Amino acid sequence: MLNDEKINAALPHKHDEIEEKLLNDMPSDDTIRSVSGILKQLGDPSRLKIFWLLCHCEECVINIAALANMTSPAVSHHLRLLKSSGLITSRREGKEMYYKAADTEMASSLHLTIESIADISCPN
Repeated sequence: MLNDEKINAALPHKHDEIEEKLLNDMPSDDTIRSVSGILKQLGDPSRLKIFWLLCHCEECVINIAALANMTSPAVSHHLRLLKSSGLITSRREGKEMYYKAADTEMASSLHLTIESIADISCPN
């Protein structure tokens, strides 16, 4: 627990006890930077579209490009960024690379959030 002196030093006005809990539970700056970086990846409309597509299927670059109405080089660029952020994974089958949303709580949560915000539902 933080003592009153530290709380008073951290906040110009101490109104109630919630400040102590907030200060104790606040994520670290590194955590905030990490979350911000992931959200920045989805701040680009093309990456958001690709991520949403890959939440519903596993596809190769050529098919992703056709589905997203983009060029293959542009899709490859976005896929690299999404993969480096941990939102998607890939696997090789022969000469072809296949991509899909990562099987993580973070990717699942973001998928649900996107659909909630957009008021859309998953295809059957």
